[in-house]
Amino acid sequence: MKLVSVIIPYFKKKKYIGLSISSVLNQTYKNLEIIIIYDDVQEDDLYYIKDIVSRDNRIKLIINNANKGAGESRNIGISNSSGDYIAFLDADDTWEKIKLEKQINFMSQNDIDFSHTSYKIQNEQNSILSIRKAKNFFSYDDLLKSCDIGLSTVVLKREIAKIDKFPNLKTKEDFVFWLNLLKKKIKIYGFDYELTTWRKTNNSLSSSTFQKLVDGYKVYRVYMNFNFIKSIYYLFCLGINYLKK
Repeated sequence: MKLVSVIIPYFKKKKYIGLSISSVLNQTYKNLEIIIIYDDVQEDDLYYIKDIVSRDNRIKLIINNANKGAGESRNIGISNSSGDYIAFLDADDTWEKIKLEKQINFMSQNDIDFSHTSYKIQNEQNSILSIRKAKNFFSYDDLLKSCDIGLSTVVLKREIAKIDKFPNLKTKEDFVFWLNLLKKKIKIYGFDYELTTWRKTNNSLSSSTFQKLVDGYKVYRVYMNFNFIKSIYYLFCLGINYLKK
């Protein structure tokens, strides 16, 4: 059974982090390590996080010396991981207990380097709002108009995770990472099982429409190196596809 490293950046998610960690520790797939990257210069929640870490020797804690953002925190987590596979989980999302077992089996049986799963979207009152279905992305153009990969559903082989890095963006940093991997001919396979619950919170960066627009533009203009008109076109497509979901 190969080791899976679960990377969890932490920034002011005390209300949910315990549930997220429990959903990993309760996995039927037991050969795992959890790397929490504490990314808050205020240490208000640090005692609470350290208490969680002390309960299981599979959990490691890294404390950033400054607020670096989720993307760079994941890069730090990857650099300090030991797993054959890398999995990502945000501190307010949760996994079904069979998530890793089913997904790793799917990947090993089909010789897959990168997979993501379908997932449920849940509000702060624990009501399910919608379901996103996982699908295959075999080319760069397949993903350009809509970021349809849930970060907390992703598992990839270690050597793939080290090909590129998450950029320094407040949102959409995962979108850039996936696009860069596709540009390097890495195929992304969808595993259509609802194995993750993504929590939509009112105060999260991902809920800020303005921030999404700013970072969405940067994805195309800065990171994909498109001209202004092409960047605006793809940003428009991204917005339309988001509204359709």
